[in-house]
Amino acid sequence: MTRRIRIGIDTGGTFTDVVAFDEDSGELVTTKTPSTPSNPADGFMSGIDKVLDLLGLPQGDGDPISAVSHGTTVATNQLLEGKVDRLGYITTEGYEAMLEIARQSVPDGYGNSYFWVKPDRIVPRHLVKGVGGRLDFTGAEVRPFDEDGARSVARWFKAQGITTLGVCFLHAYANPEHEERMRAVLAEEHPDAVVSLSSEVLREYREYERAMTTLVDAAVKPRLSAYVNNIKGRLAEYAGERRVPFYVMKSNGGVLSADEVVHQPITTVLSGPAAGALGAALIAQVAGFDRVLTSDGGGTSTDVSVVIDGEPTLTTEGSVGAYPSKIPMIDVVTVGAGGGSIAWLSPEGTLKVGPQSAGADPGPLCYAKGGTEVTITDAHVVLGRIPPHLLGGEIPLDVVAACDGLEALASKLGLTPEACATGILEISAWNQANALRQVTVKRGLDVRDFTLTTFGGSGSLLLCRLMDILGIPTVLVPPNPGNVSAFGLLTVDVKNDYVQTHVSLAERLDAGVVTAAYDALAAQAAEALSKEGFTPQQHVFQRTADLRYFGQAFEVRVPVPEGALDARSLAAVADAFHAEHRALYGYDFSGDASQHVEWVNLRVSGIGPITRPEIRSVVEVRGASATSLETTRPVCFDADTGYVETPVVPRSDLPPGSTLTGPVIVEEFGSTVPIHPGFDVRVDEYLNLIVTRSDS
Repeated sequence: MTRRIRIGIDTGGTFTDVVAFDEDSGELVTTKTPSTPSNPADGFMSGIDKVLDLLGLPQGDGDPISAVSHGTTVATNQLLEGKVDRLGYITTEGYEAMLEIARQSVPDGYGNSYFWVKPDRIVPRHLVKGVGGRLDFTGAEVRPFDEDGARSVARWFKAQGITTLGVCFLHAYANPEHEERMRAVLAEEHPDAVVSLSSEVLREYREYERAMTTLVDAAVKPRLSAYVNNIKGRLAEYAGERRVPFYVMKSNGGVLSADEVVHQPITTVLSGPAAGALGAALIAQVAGFDRVLTSDGGGTSTDVSVVIDGEPTLTTEGSVGAYPSKIPMIDVVTVGAGGGSIAWLSPEGTLKVGPQSAGADPGPLCYAKGGTEVTITDAHVVLGRIPPHLLGGEIPLDVVAACDGLEALASKLGLTPEACATGILEISAWNQANALRQVTVKRGLDVRDFTLTTFGGSGSLLLCRLMDILGIPTVLVPPNPGNVSAFGLLTVDVKNDYVQTHVSLAERLDAGVVTAAYDALAAQAAEALSKEGFTPQQHVFQRTADLRYFGQAFEVRVPVPEGALDARSLAAVADAFHAEHRALYGYDFSGDASQHVEWVNLRVSGIGPITRPEIRSVVEVRGASATSLETTRPVCFDADTGYVETPVVPRSDLPPGSTLTGPVIVEEFGSTVPIHPGFDVRVDEYLNLIVTRSDS
């Protein structure tokens, strides 16, 4: 009988993580392979060969593969590192300064307004062009589309050699006609241009956010499309005549076929982080934790999110780096603090870490591949917190090169190499802690009420410092933490989101009109699911709406019941809004007739469900304790204390019920967990490491 193997592959800046799930036996196999930035498809295909070999299947044989799901950080890293190529922006005539005006909010509070300098726009003012024509908020035409002006603008961009364009006309969310006509003109006058239309990217009002989201979509489209098509072609060659379904992870917690995702690249801006959050959510829920923070540390960045009752929180107010993206996404905050993040000196002579990354090629100094700058990984190597090799010896590390680099940087700061290295890690820990505060304290949540789940290749290296900084009582480290994102790819459904702005006071809402609008959105979702191979019986639709009190600037999302809506069901939605507003902000106006409820956006998510892998428990060995620790190495946990001889324990030697007391280093194939003095470790029935303070 032919085996059916579903594979999840998460390509990061440094390593490609692979998990294979045998759909018949339920067996899970994990592995890692170095990423290949010059041609990511090489690392991708190498990972498939490697995991098939571990399953005892011949390499190069695509027959057993039933599907491949992929999480990529291509778009994330491009935006985090600010590598946005020249863009052109076409908008309604008279609104060319929209990006410059932006929003009045100043980051980090009012006091920052005295010295904050507005960052460069994603499109500089001289590359913004207006086209005549005007729609009102209902989509009715006020002034006709200026065909001659549109052609002039198209020719100008062609003459400038700008081939990536975003188009956002006023009120195009209500009527896409003018934008579609602009695309037709561009196809005639500038056929090489890659174009994104706001009416296809985001059919919501708020012109600035819609314009920014459209421009981010355009910015990542060339690189992501080339990347996905390259891998799709290689996978087709690998599978031969048999077509292997290829899915790409989206920011909203679902996957989409590669054929479709190239047309909506903005949906992948948090592809890898979203998969990690979902995988960690499932692992923590099975382990008995219902309020969880996830921290996914990779080679370029660290991604954090909140999980409550097994479900990561969703937002449409997210951003990656300096770029807001108003699409449905798992509420992930990303900071440039990964293993490859570079330590550098500011013009004032102070030590900084990230967001620039050495990635996988050339990588940190210790990779001995031509890297010239000290990274977080180099600091860990010098302090002995990670071994002098990675992936079980596959990648030897040049400890001497890392030491030389640290000494040179330390001399500029007048510090010892150990003080410099611990300083680098301290800055990184605070960067990660601040990201965790953004998804908790800034959302009205107490970080101390949560269990932290750390994963990713570098995600668990600073967990003890994060516990100290944030006051977190417990940390969970899953088995194979470097592969949690790849595992998460096997737990997600196919999912598409559709939205339509429909602004109306609740008392003036027409239930029939709203029902018809939801039915139209559901029809779009059903068409997309059918293209993905799901039968109508498998289709699942989730309806939500964005509501607010009249006069408020932002909305709260609440569920909307299925079926035809009537006055009673609309009132139930309003009641749900009052309750959610009270939970979020501590008050509501449910009993105040003078405060009107206003509907803003209607949303439908179309879901095609898949079979999830089962997380199985292991028979507990009560009272087990890893006391026969044969291997040790010098490790520096504190610059003042210096190096102490520290036990090194293979994680595979720790059965359920095992306990350890720091200092100790727990090592496995794709990750290392340094346990500082004053902390204890327990292994639960699912082989998770549960870290607590010794005095707790």
